[in-house]
Amino acid sequence: MYADANFFADTTSTRWDDVVYYSISPPAEWAMWVCIVYGSLSLFEEAEVLRAALLQLADTLLILLVGWLLHRVSTGIEKELLSEHRGPRDSDDRATISAVARLARITVWVLSALMVLQSLGVSVSGLLAFGGLSIYLDRPFAVGDWIRSPDRSIEGTVEDIGLRVTRIRTFDQRPLYVPNSTFSSVSLENPSRMTNRRIYETIGVRYEDAGRVAKIVSDVQTMLKEHEDIAQDRTMIVNFNHMAPSSLDFFIYAFTKTTNWVEYHAIKENVLLRILEIVERNGAQIAFPTQTIHHAPAEPTEQ
Repeated sequence: MYADANFFADTTSTRWDDVVYYSISPPAEWAMWVCIVYGSLSLFEEAEVLRAALLQLADTLLILLVGWLLHRVSTGIEKELLSEHRGPRDSDDRATISAVARLARITVWVLSALMVLQSLGVSVSGLLAFGGLSIYLDRPFAVGDWIRSPDRSIEGTVEDIGLRVTRIRTFDQRPLYVPNSTFSSVSLENPSRMTNRRIYETIGVRYEDAGRVAKIVSDVQTMLKEHEDIAQDRTMIVNFNHMAPSSLDFFIYAFTKTTNWVEYHAIKENVLLRILEIVERNGAQIAFPTQTIHHAPAEPTEQ
């Protein structure tokens, strides 16, 4: 049967059936032996220990056969894509194809190993939490990223991702060693992957400047729309929104184009200075907490 299939694959015009045949045929032959093991289980119904061992062996062999099959499929596809008859390829294309195929094979065997461990009664979820596999597979962060957790006192720059712990350099330059299992049970932020930084400030002017608030808000909005470092494709809001006890408040909500921490603060400083200039240009003043005390008139004293 295999010889006929081999002859058929070699005589067709397309080469992909050759890839499929040469990938499937060896694992298929071994699959027959696995079927024999499964079929023999009925002969050991009274020998429970032996039967359980054979069942576990068959399950393990089946998982490994599937992994072997996928490995061979990946190798066959890689060889076909890199074959000479497909024409010349530049080095970048060949390197990409090889890298993707290699990654696919690694993934196949990692998953196969996890499935084998699961069939042997090992807690796979516990293993993923213990090791760095979940970090490498999910990629929530990489070396050099600034990460922080609102659930724990974890914040700093990732320096190393090990199999058991991740080393983080905090902003006061202390090394922080976090077990990888921690990342499976906490929320994690990765500010390094943000696209913009937000400026969100509330500015208050005096109640005496109530007639100037609308013009101030309009001028601030115009300034932000013309600012070269403010992202115009993000949400931008400037509105009078609150009458506080001693001020009339308006807020600005905008995003910078940069995500660099130092550059962001320089841009924010520039925006706030421009707002102060706008307030002053309109003849208003920034409010500060004040209290007005009314004295009751003194009662006339009796002569």
